[in-house]
Formats: sequence, C-alpha cells, structure tokens
Amino acid sequence: MIQVAFYTFAALSLSGGLAVLFTRNVIYAAFFLLLTLLGVAGLFVLASADFLAIAQLMIYVGGVLVLVIFGVMLTNKTDPAADASNQQPNRIASLNRSTGWVISALVAGSLFVALFTLLAKANFALLNQPAGWQSTVNTIGRQLMTEYVLPFEIVGILLLAALVGATYLASPLAKSFRNAAR
Repeated sequence: MIQVAFYTFAALSLSGGLAVLFTRNVIYAAFFLLLTLLGVAGLFVLASADFLAIAQLMIYVGGVLVLVIFGVMLTNKTDPAADASNQQPNRIASLNRSTGWVISALVAGSLFVALFTLLAKANFALLNQPAGWQSTVNTIGRQLMTEYVLPFEIVGILLLAALVGATYLASPLAKSFRNAAR
C-alpha cells in the first residue's frame, strides 16, 4: 500500500513537473505546479516529515502559488496590436544556437553525475535507522526554541525589516518623495 502511494505521488510530481516544463500557457503551468507541489507534499508525508508537508502546503500551495496565479491574472494585459495567439514560446536570443544545446547538455550531465556520485558515496545516518511514523512537529519546535533560538529570532527580525521596507516602498508617501527628488 505504501509503495502504491509512493509511486502515485512520484508520478504526480514528475508528470506535473514535465507539464509545467512543456506547457506554453502560464495559468496552466501554475495549475500543473500545484499538482507537483501536492505530490511532493505527499512524498514528505511518506518520508515521515509531516511538518515539511504541512509547511509545503501552507506556504507554497496556499501562499506562493495563489499569489502567482493572482499576479498573472491581474497583470495579463492584452495588446490589441500584438498577435492574437498568445501561445508562442518565448524566444531567447543566442549567437550560437547550434552548439548551445550541446554545452547545456554537457553541463547538466556533469552536474547530474557529480550529484549522483556524491549521494551514492554519502553515508546518511538516518537511512540506517528504521522508519518511524511519529510526528516531527514536537522535535522541530523544541529545537527552534532551545538550540536554534538565536538564528530563529534573527530570521524573524530580518523578515520584519523586509516587511517594513516593502511597505514603505509601496506607500504613496515614498512615491511623492521620489517624484519631488526628480
């Protein structure tokens, strides 16, 4: 049963990722990304990483993906002078189109071989332990409040500063100062 669930979630993730890669419509790509993220969250649950699965669902599916979809939908301005078919792929200007894919394939293949070799030679301590089905939320919460409290607080202050800065940059007061300086 677990193997069937694993292969189902893996197939969902891979097919969603390939569909994101090959679709030409941004909205369809966002929905295929949703399928991919749901598949990865299912794989996290099967790996006994329930906190990561919930965080994946809340942050990426619930926040980032909805923001991307709304951003695309709200900024989609049709240009009447442009071609009516919006399904053309983006073209990237390149001087060496004939050898560009060879270099890309060599770089990607080299990275794959290097990562595969690294993972094959690594000795992961968790792989030697039997798989447990206990929740990781208590362990992560305890670690964040005891051993990693300083980095946790620093990240919190950094996010607060970024939020205040973004609010200031988006405010009408900052725009009037920028316009007066010109």
